[in-house]
Amino acid sequence: MKIKKRAVDFDYKESGNTMNIELITKTEAFLKTTFAESDYLKSNPDEASYRLEHSYRVANIAKTIAEAEEYNVTYAVIAGLLHDIAYCEEMPDRETRMNHGRRSAAIARPFLESLCMESEDINDICYGIAIHVDDVADFEWQRTFFSEIVGDADNIDRFDAYRIYETLESIGFSKMSLEEKREEVNRVLDRLCKLKEMKLGSATAIKIWLERLEYYRGFYEKLRTQFELSDGVICDGN
Repeated sequence: MKIKKRAVDFDYKESGNTMNIELITKTEAFLKTTFAESDYLKSNPDEASYRLEHSYRVANIAKTIAEAEEYNVTYAVIAGLLHDIAYCEEMPDRETRMNHGRRSAAIARPFLESLCMESEDINDICYGIAIHVDDVADFEWQRTFFSEIVGDADNIDRFDAYRIYETLESIGFSKMSLEEKREEVNRVLDRLCKLKEMKLGSATAIKIWLERLEYYRGFYEKLRTQFELSDGVICDGN
């Protein structure tokens, strides 16, 4: 996970900030159709389910941030929905996966243009999508606090309750020896301390991020305590 630079001080705010349901509904339909028509995702239904669920979570986190910061909620939700749409294509190597933000922006742009949106608004959304992986876009545009929303929401979603289960299952945690489990727990706790220093684009994102990290820390601290009780009786004194 990258440590992102703080955005420049630039306001992207509007009054009467309510969601445009029509635009969001069309975006949901585009996302679902793109995934449903993907040959790769047809062959990998678990990946299809995960990407759709993850996209909704990121969109909802982006919505929460945008509402609190008075950014354009509709565009934040659209960016969240489309940020990983490039996963309709196979990602055979790390280089391809690292490029999926820029590729997602490229796929999203013609769709956004079909909605007759202003070109500046399209660029705002596409720029946020493009930089959310490695902080690099393939086109020039003004960096704003709004452009940080997608990356912040994406990172926040990596530290939810389900991700704990998913991660432990993926590394075969239950089949590890007690010592291996202790080592893994200590490794995660060390990483969580470092992640507290990550820069995010808004006060709301920082608040949610730290809350998620604290939730994780509490879980892994409890695991560590449990393992301390798992290989013998603790005797007071000698």
